[in-house]
Amino acid sequence: MRYLLIVALLISFNGHAQWKSYTIGKKHDTLNRVDMKGLKQGPWVVHIDPLRGEDGYDEQGYYKNDLREGIWKRFSNEGDLLAVESYYLGMKSGRCKYYLYTGELQREESWRAIDPKSPYDTIDIVDVNDPSKILRKEIVKVEPNSYKHGTWTYYNTENGAIQSTEEWVMNKRKEDVVVSNGSEDDLAPIDVTKGGSKSKTNSTTAQTDEKKVAKPQQVVEYEKKNSNKKKIKVRDGSTGG
Repeated sequence: MRYLLIVALLISFNGHAQWKSYTIGKKHDTLNRVDMKGLKQGPWVVHIDPLRGEDGYDEQGYYKNDLREGIWKRFSNEGDLLAVESYYLGMKSGRCKYYLYTGELQREESWRAIDPKSPYDTIDIVDVNDPSKILRKEIVKVEPNSYKHGTWTYYNTENGAIQSTEEWVMNKRKEDVVVSNGSEDDLAPIDVTKGGSKSKTNSTTAQTDEKKVAKPQQVVEYEKKNSNKKKIKVRDGSTGG
């Protein structure tokens, strides 16, 4: 029995030795773990005290390499569920729900996180006259961040009915994500076949035009003065036909 106890203690010690710091939860599990590189890992519980009139709250979820990952829940100090958020690489991604202190669902949000290793995304270009009609898909380059993307729903907290909805495409209203008269906005499509945006061609043409050398003023005046005269053949001293 003594040997079993020693083995159990050694296993426990080795398990905790990989963490720079941690806390022991009510269920005797290790929480708020920080690895030897100083990165938050695994299950975490965060407590925020009330400050300057703002209510305090508690959060619980998972960290992966110092970034929030998966489902995080927020509670009031009295234990009321206030939010259920989804994270990817430390950024909101997916469906997020927010509740009143009395438990009624207040709104649902939809987010999309952009992976820094793959900063390209595909968006739907919709008809300006019919936002529900998708004209085509475009590849765009975006900064790594969380973007409003999808349906946002607002509820009447008295009866639970849907009060209003919003459609978002990468932080833009869906009805605004259109291309009209060939103009481009800040979500201009990337021409991945040529390795640049469509506006690059115009830039190259402008640079070529700038390189053209203007004629000297004397030459311009001479050509203007003799534009209506017949060309005079001048002997240059050459022989032959």
